[in-house]
Amino acid sequence: MTSLKTDPKTLAARFPADFIFGVATASFQIEGAAKADGRKPSIWDAFSNMPGRVFGRHNGDVACNHYNRLEDDLDLIKSLGVDAYRFSIAWPRIIPDGTGPINEKGLDFYDRLVDGCKARGIKTFATLYHWDLPLTLSGDGGWTARSTAYAYQRYAKTVIARLGDRLDAVATFNEPWCSVWLSHLYGIHAPGERSMDAALHALHFTNLAHGLGVQAIREERPDLPVGIVINPMHVIPGSDSAADRAASERAFDFHNGVFFGPIFKGAYPERFLSALGERMPEIEDGDLDIIHQPLDWWGINYYTPMRIADDPREGAEFPATVPAPPVSQVKTDIGWEVFAPALGDCIRTLNARYDLPACYITENGACYNMSVVDGIVDDQPRLDYIADHLAVTADLIAEGYPMKGYFAWSLMDNFEWAEGYRMRFGIVHVDYDTQVRTIKKSGEWYQALARAHGEAG
Repeated sequence: MTSLKTDPKTLAARFPADFIFGVATASFQIEGAAKADGRKPSIWDAFSNMPGRVFGRHNGDVACNHYNRLEDDLDLIKSLGVDAYRFSIAWPRIIPDGTGPINEKGLDFYDRLVDGCKARGIKTFATLYHWDLPLTLSGDGGWTARSTAYAYQRYAKTVIARLGDRLDAVATFNEPWCSVWLSHLYGIHAPGERSMDAALHALHFTNLAHGLGVQAIREERPDLPVGIVINPMHVIPGSDSAADRAASERAFDFHNGVFFGPIFKGAYPERFLSALGERMPEIEDGDLDIIHQPLDWWGINYYTPMRIADDPREGAEFPATVPAPPVSQVKTDIGWEVFAPALGDCIRTLNARYDLPACYITENGACYNMSVVDGIVDDQPRLDYIADHLAVTADLIAEGYPMKGYFAWSLMDNFEWAEGYRMRFGIVHVDYDTQVRTIKKSGEWYQALARAHGEAG
């Protein structure tokens, strides 16, 4: 039974006619065809094959076999009634060694993808980098090397020269927090480094690559809306103590300010620089001007809040915080706290601190691992999660915030990075043995929402 809270027509009516409902994926998570048509390995191909890095040593060799099922998957997106598809482009398909020869067959695939979307009336939101760095570049240091930022600029120019005339929007990066901190400091994502110095180099050179990418995109297609997708942490102090409040400010600088500061203000946070600036790579003259350029939009990926407390240990490394317990007792199957109000508070906080452009929720969704029973996947908790977060989004619009669209993560179950295939985020179920797609209850609901919005518009 549908409650008023989740009634698709009632919810759809809360959004303006030009609001975009979409679905999102990423290249490495769905494409498979790891060695097809000139693609070479990424850092995730190597990482997946190292013992103990990815659950079950799962890898992206086949994934959802999207590369070979492209037309069927685009038909699936069309059947959901959504306005837009957010996907990422695999650098190892386009310039397989990161530098050097361009692989025309890789560009051909994305030509077919973009043209297929256009033929079906689906808007295209492309992400240029969703973590699959060409493995060859790791020999030069990967993201810890300044040269990678310039290799990225050439890659961005190559893609936009070929596809830019048919894209509706482009993002330079997806979640640099993950490809910087999770990959180089915490060691959870490829390349699996656990070094603050490595992470600080990756931080600046990723930010620099973003700026260089914006320049390349603007030169090729000045009319193409360009932005970046960030997963800001809504940092909540574990208590009202002065120590925890101060810790939350340090955490904000470390997790958010190191990206939002350079991109939207042209400077790294002062507290961050005081603590770690001497370990940063050289910030050359002009770097911050390159990074700090006007953007047409930005994307927020939000799943769960970050609750922290002060780490009182002497010598604790900046930001000197420890996790604080969740307030909500509701968790998804991946163990993340469900707390929709934090999405609204996150947007309000960021807009109060930075002069931000229009915003899309470029990822939001929940991990629930229900299986197919008699042809049905009853994932009511995911449906409720999406409905609750859309209600918060509608509230933000009512308050005057420029929220322009929402992309459910994800279109389909896929390779969930270090968790392999055991964690499922899709609104469409994938049987990895047969590659059969089954629209889940949440997918049918999202379809009804998108159609109701389209009819009203």
